[in-house]
Amino acid sequence: MKHGQQGYSKTDKGGQRKKGGKRGKVGPWPRLQKFWDIRAACNFIGGGTGAGLLLVAGFYALQGLDNTPLVIAGFLSISFGLFMVFLEIGRPWRSINLFFHPQTSWMTREGIVAIPLYVSMALSVFFAGQFIGVLASISAALLAGLFLYCQMRILHAARGIPAWRHVAIKPYMLITGMTEGLALALCISVTSAHTALVPILALLLFMRLGFWLRYAHQLRIDGAPEASCNKVDDLFIWTMVGNLLPVVLLVADWWLEVEAIVVLAGLIAAFSGWYTKAIVVTKAAQTRGFRLPRTPVRGQGQSRVVGQSGFRQNQ
Repeated sequence: MKHGQQGYSKTDKGGQRKKGGKRGKVGPWPRLQKFWDIRAACNFIGGGTGAGLLLVAGFYALQGLDNTPLVIAGFLSISFGLFMVFLEIGRPWRSINLFFHPQTSWMTREGIVAIPLYVSMALSVFFAGQFIGVLASISAALLAGLFLYCQMRILHAARGIPAWRHVAIKPYMLITGMTEGLALALCISVTSAHTALVPILALLLFMRLGFWLRYAHQLRIDGAPEASCNKVDDLFIWTMVGNLLPVVLLVADWWLEVEAIVVLAGLIAAFSGWYTKAIVVTKAAQTRGFRLPRTPVRGQGQSRVVGQSGFRQNQ
């Protein structure tokens, strides 16, 4: 290679650079992000489900029911999610830096909320059946709602990922967290508050399906990357079955009164939400791409269209 040619590369008709005659991956087009993997998705899975379980545990406390199994399950679920975040960080032992940016980071706020949340869960278990335990359960439910809100804002704050950034993902993340928690709560203590919670779960399933369909539709309407839209569209059958089949099972249980049917419906409803979150975080997470409508021109010549992502920046 002659002096001065090193570092230059040819450009194909699509505007992408290529080296050695092969098409490269450099250009203005969206590409799948590699920073968050399944470990990051597990934070939203465990955190959302755990928050939902604690919300149900607070309801149980107000009804005078034993909520200790739900609190313990919520503790394990949230701990699992946070532990996966710990593993996902490039230098895990520097994770203490997570708490140093509350003014800008929703992940920091999530970590800060987790501290009093753990204290409330511990008091709820240690003083189960007592007045302090009831107050702790209610406190844990309120903090769990705030924890779930922080998780929603973490995903929405990712400005470079249209599938996360879209405003329609916010209500879905809230509803699916509550749905997953309630579904598992019915699996853990199927006989407690059975009559009141089954209709609520059916309502949440319908709401979750509606929010997901709105999200998938608006994502394509607002010009998100084609690959992201395709991954979301591929979940259509999955979300229909994962939300409507549990409703059918709950209706069947109303006639047959078989607890195993409720457990099966709860597991399907929870797993459907987990799988959807995993796909959105890991497979549909295409970057917006560069906004480069035309190539620059040096001297005389005519600029040509390269391509750009049309996703609205005001989402």
